[in-house]
Amino acid sequence: MGKPELEFQDYKNFEATPIPPVEGLSQRIIAQIPGTDVATRILQFEPGTDTSPNGIQVHDFWEELYIIEGSIIDLELNEEFTSGMVAVRPPGMKHGPWKSPNGCKIFEVRYYAKGQE
Repeated sequence: MGKPELEFQDYKNFEATPIPPVEGLSQRIIAQIPGTDVATRILQFEPGTDTSPNGIQVHDFWEELYIIEGSIIDLELNEEFTSGMVAVRPPGMKHGPWKSPNGCKIFEVRYYAKGQE
């Protein structure tokens, strides 16, 4: 089963759910294949969010991201990424943790490449 068909609507129609254990980190899942990490979502960092409790992230799916507004600081790279910037992360790529002193909103698509599932 794939993601559901969905026509344009306000992203705020999708519930913001916290992502524990990080205080101030939440997601609005737009579409997801049930039982998988394959999803399209809006990732939200409230001002002051620090994802250090999650450590460095590595996963087995692709991730494509666009920073809609605000910024995040990669604590390993000591580099700030700002609105309008994009990223493509293949499976196995290390990334994070991050801090967002002023908040950040990111559009993210997660998927598996053909033959990877």
